[in-house]
Amino acid sequence: MAAILQLKPVTDVPPQLRASADPRDPAFYQDPYAFYARMHAQHPTFFWEQYGHWCFTEFKTVNALLRDKRFGRDILHVATREEIGLPEPRPHTAAFDQAERYSLLNLEPPAHTRLRTLVNRAFVSRQVEQLRPRITQLANHLIDGFEAESRVDLIKAFAAPLPAIIIAEMIGLPGEMAPQLLEWSNRMVRMYMFGVTEAVEHVANRASQDFIDYLARVIAERRRHPREDLLTHMLTTEQNGERLSDDEVISTAILLLNAGHEATVHTTGNGVKSILESGLDPRALFATDEQTEATVEECLRFDAPLHMFTRYALSDIVLDDNVRLRKGDVIGLMLGAANRDPSRFAQADRFDPFRTEGANVSFGAGIHFCIGAPLARIELQEAMRVLFARLPGLRIAEPPRYNDVYHFHGLERLVVEW
Repeated sequence: MAAILQLKPVTDVPPQLRASADPRDPAFYQDPYAFYARMHAQHPTFFWEQYGHWCFTEFKTVNALLRDKRFGRDILHVATREEIGLPEPRPHTAAFDQAERYSLLNLEPPAHTRLRTLVNRAFVSRQVEQLRPRITQLANHLIDGFEAESRVDLIKAFAAPLPAIIIAEMIGLPGEMAPQLLEWSNRMVRMYMFGVTEAVEHVANRASQDFIDYLARVIAERRRHPREDLLTHMLTTEQNGERLSDDEVISTAILLLNAGHEATVHTTGNGVKSILESGLDPRALFATDEQTEATVEECLRFDAPLHMFTRYALSDIVLDDNVRLRKGDVIGLMLGAANRDPSRFAQADRFDPFRTEGANVSFGAGIHFCIGAPLARIELQEAMRVLFARLPGLRIAEPPRYNDVYHFHGLERLVVEW
C-alpha cells in the first residue's frame, strides 16, 4: 500500500498524449468514469499531468503489465537512491515506513516469495471457505443491531465492521478491537491520497506507531501462549529453517488488517449502491450460489475499490514509440478504467450481473495478486446475500458521496432505509 513517487520529471511526451484531471476535485473523484471514458475513446495510454507519469487503461494492457517482471513494486533492490533521485526517508514518517518495510505488497522476489509462501496457506479458498458460517452469523448480528431503526448509514453500521472483525479474528485479535483497528487503518490510508500534507503524514505516523506497539505486545503474549490463529502460524512456521522476524510479522499483520477490510468495505458499499441504482430485483441477483458469485464479480468490476496500482520500471524499457521509460520511472495501472474498457466488456458502463465476458482486474494479477481475494469474495457474497434477504425493501435515502481518497474508491456514507 506504500505510496510511489515519480522520481524523475518526464518531459518528452507528445502534447496530444497528455491528460489533466485533478484527483482532489470532487467532480472527478465522485465520477472518475467520465474521465476514463474519454481516455478509452482518445488515448487509452496517456501521461497524467497531475501524477507526472504514464497511465494505462486498456484491460489487456493493464492485465499484461501487472504480470510483467520488468516492473516492480520496489526499486531499491536494483538501484540506489542516488541513482534514481529517490529522497531520503523522512524522520517524521519513520513508524509508517517501518510498518511498510516488509509489506507483501511492496516486496519483490526472493523476499516476496519467501514471505508469501509462509502466509499464503491461511488464505487459500479451502481455508477461508470454513469462515463462511461465521461471516453469515456476523452479518445477521449486525443487521439485528439496526433493523428496527428503518434507516442507517450502511457503511458505518455494516460494511466497515464486518470485514474488520473477520480479519481481526482470523489473525487472532479480539473482535472488539475492530473499531480501533479501523481508526488506525483510516488514518494510515490517508497517506495514499494525492498531494499528502505533512500534517497528514504526522497523523499517519502516530497511527502506525500505535499499531506497531499494540501488535508487539500481542506477539510477545502469543509467543508465551500460542493459539490456533494466523499470528501464531506466522510466528512458528518455518521455510528452509527460517522463520519470520517480529518486524516481518508486524508488517504482514498490518497489511492484512488494512487491506483485509479496505477493499471489502468499499466493494460492499459500492456494490449495494450499484444494485439499488440499477433497478434490478435483488432476489434474482442472489437466487443461487452461482448467481450470487456472478453478482459480486460484477460489483467488483463495475465500481472497483482500487483504481490505480503503480509500478517502477526496473530498467530502461521501451513499450512503444511514445512510451519510453527510464529505470525508476513510475507507471499507473488503471484498474477501475480497465474494468470499464469497452473493447473488453459489452456496454461496459452498464451494471449487468448476468454478463459473461470473464474476469476483472480488481484484485490485480501476477505475483502481487491480492492474497485475501478468496476471503473478500466470500465476505461480499455472504454480506450482500444476507443484507438483501433480511431487508428486501432496501432503498437509498440520501445521495451517496465518495471519499476524497483517490485512488481508493469508496463511499463516505451510504444512508439507506427500508
